[in-house]
Amino acid sequence: MNNPPQFTWDDLQFFLAVARTGQLSTAARQLRSSHATVSRRIDRLEFTLKVKLFERNPRGYVLTAMGTRFVETAERMEQETERLRADLADGSMAQRGLVRLSAPEGFANFFFATVLPQFAAQHPHLSLELVTIQQIMSLSRKEADLSVVLDEPKGGAYFAEKLTDYHLQVYGSRDYLAKAASITCREDLLGHPFVSYIEEMIFAPGLDYLGDVHPRIKPQFQSSSIFAQLTATRNGLGLCILPYFFASRYPELVRVLPEEIDLKRHYWITCHRDLKQAPRVRAVIDFLREAVRGEDARFVPPYVTAAGPARRTRADV
Repeated sequence: MNNPPQFTWDDLQFFLAVARTGQLSTAARQLRSSHATVSRRIDRLEFTLKVKLFERNPRGYVLTAMGTRFVETAERMEQETERLRADLADGSMAQRGLVRLSAPEGFANFFFATVLPQFAAQHPHLSLELVTIQQIMSLSRKEADLSVVLDEPKGGAYFAEKLTDYHLQVYGSRDYLAKAASITCREDLLGHPFVSYIEEMIFAPGLDYLGDVHPRIKPQFQSSSIFAQLTATRNGLGLCILPYFFASRYPELVRVLPEEIDLKRHYWITCHRDLKQAPRVRAVIDFLREAVRGEDARFVPPYVTAAGPARRTRADV
């Protein structure tokens, strides 16, 4: 088996200097080397590549056709080397590359998308792909570098860290609740249509929460999209269990039995252990951790305490 050609970046630097000047002596001055050393480096490079790069004549060194082609390759390597040096000098290596992040629709659209300008400002050389079809993404098949998930991974070669708790309540639109039967206890919920996930398409146990509100609730409208559920609820189709961090943005939505019904779930960030220390992946993990930490109030209703929902003097409904 033939060994591939072996040459160093120094060899390419000597080659480019001669290609650009056409003179060994001029190239030697630029490289702060000697005429003999430059000549020896060019001879060694041609011997290693087994190709003639220059025609020698009394006027100097003239590139051959293959030498001209090789200039393009050497210049690309020169540009990448200079870029790498600049990155190392300003510490931006962690900000360069591509990261594919898989996240639930609600977290992606109603939280992460809102902090994307901060992310872009902090990591201008880092490209991001945000995938919200989480049920078909697989870390094990390397379909995503990072995932935000609702349930902590069990077993396997994964790093996992809890990002935040978040809370869910039952919501209805003001118009719907003004016309519908009053709700004073959980049993009253059975007299109202519910909006929820399609049961067989629930891709995480953390999303299966209807039974936590009442075991006999049967949804009237179901969708795999939390955004579709939100829209249906805002339009008065019925009641829905929604995360506080985005349902609270809509003044037309009202919490139902907030003193009695408060569900807590969690978001985790996870990736393969062998990717955890990759600078590009580490940059996203660190950013998400800090972004969530600075927005705790968005995920937890103000009346919720460590012991659960606080009693208030007046219910929302």
